[in-house]
Amino acid sequence: MLNKNKLFAQREVNVIPDVSKALSWLEAHPDALKGIGRGIERETLRVEPDGHLATTGHPESLGSALKHDWITTDFAETLLEFITPVDQNIDHMLSFLRDIHRHVARELGQERMWPFSMPCIIDDADKIELAQYGSSNIGKMKTLYRQGLKNRYGALMQTISGIHYNFSLPLSFWREWADVKDAESGKETISAGYLRLIRNYYRFGWVIPYLFGASPAICSSFLQGRESNLPFETNDKGTLWLPYATSLRLSDLGYTNKSQSGLGITFNSLEGYVAALKAAIKTPSEEYAAIGTKDADGNWLQLNTNVLQIENELYAPIRPKRVTRSGEAPSDALQRGGIEYIEVRSLDINPFSAIGVDANQVRFLDLFLIWCTLADAPEMSADELLCSRKNWNRVVLEGRKPGQMIAVGCSATQHTLVEVGKALFADLRRVAEVLDSNEGSTQYQQVCDQLVASFDDPELTYSARILHAMKENGLTGTGVALAEQYRHLLCEEPLEVLSEDDFTRQAQASVLAQETLEQSDTLDFASYLASREG
Repeated sequence: MLNKNKLFAQREVNVIPDVSKALSWLEAHPDALKGIGRGIERETLRVEPDGHLATTGHPESLGSALKHDWITTDFAETLLEFITPVDQNIDHMLSFLRDIHRHVARELGQERMWPFSMPCIIDDADKIELAQYGSSNIGKMKTLYRQGLKNRYGALMQTISGIHYNFSLPLSFWREWADVKDAESGKETISAGYLRLIRNYYRFGWVIPYLFGASPAICSSFLQGRESNLPFETNDKGTLWLPYATSLRLSDLGYTNKSQSGLGITFNSLEGYVAALKAAIKTPSEEYAAIGTKDADGNWLQLNTNVLQIENELYAPIRPKRVTRSGEAPSDALQRGGIEYIEVRSLDINPFSAIGVDANQVRFLDLFLIWCTLADAPEMSADELLCSRKNWNRVVLEGRKPGQMIAVGCSATQHTLVEVGKALFADLRRVAEVLDSNEGSTQYQQVCDQLVASFDDPELTYSARILHAMKENGLTGTGVALAEQYRHLLCEEPLEVLSEDDFTRQAQASVLAQETLEQSDTLDFASYLASREG
């Protein structure tokens, strides 16, 4: 019996990093985790009652999409994006997000908010209107950037929606964990800690689409007649799916840019990351040069012909971030002040929530991101990043397949997904006990106990649950029913933490801010772009 225990312990060490010392430290310093900062960005398409993409512009009653703090647009006029301020209280943050949904639901009339990551029925991608931000140079630049995305990758890919989760550990954590005195003098140490988190996220973050991926299917209109080499199954309701898929949004059907794979962007040092990112926005692309910057009539087609038009074009499942100053590039902000928080970009829209995300997911992400910070994370080469992508691809395309294997780095060593998942959750439960002790509850532990069951029974995962409905009623039928259900629910609910006056003031202030900006422009658009390139 003793030998078996030793064998199992050795296997666990090999499956995931040994974080027992770090967990013991955490249990002795529970106060270090008080004050976690969180924020959510939720994208959603506006759709007609029958599930077709809406053709109307961004509702004027919502204010200026360019200057509104909480309600903006992403790629298209019909792609809403809701943003919560930084919050240390999960329930308050989600109530804030729900209030935004409640207000918007009332302002949309008969339109609904699409409850899935993969888009609704889009008959003609060419008719998707790019997001409009007014006549200021910055507004025109934002729309032109989207024109470039459309010309480079196609408009359909850009209508895929997701949840972004912003997460920061409190300064008290870095003081206790890394002997940091203050944010300024400790910015290199803090940045190194967040990069450690990111490397572990690349190695083990596939657990997020396994548990929460909710895009196992697509509407047939998404292919727009294009061939796919994926072995889709289909029904008579215009729905295509892969039987064990978790998140087609994260597959090659979704957010990918093959020209970016050769950039060699790694996460071993902030200097290296920033340098590679800056190089990418100056690296010419033959493919995009063939598109050109203007057409024969002088209409702009993209900002430039480099691999990345701007830094935000880099597609990544997680990003290091710092709040930028006016006119400051993200990489310059990171260089100036170090990493302030990280942005998790791998969450599909949760179709079982009227606001696309729920408290269980937030608590899981807290646990996982803290674990990623504590666990050893050797440096990752560009090759290992590509190897980790193979693990992610396995999970997003066939994560629920019985006996699914997960590789360890670029080696031939493999373990079952179930084995790795359970080993991870054994650690997460210890983190949960620390967080629960701070809150005087058992909510984090309950989340662990609930989610770990998904490894023994993949039918409990979001993707399996939503796929049952999609097979029966079609993706469109399921989406229309949920969109109507949530519209009715949200319209009936009273606001909790915001008031209608808050929304009115914010809308009016955003319109005024846009008008002021438009009146202050002194450069013509071409000169403005040239000044930014310089």
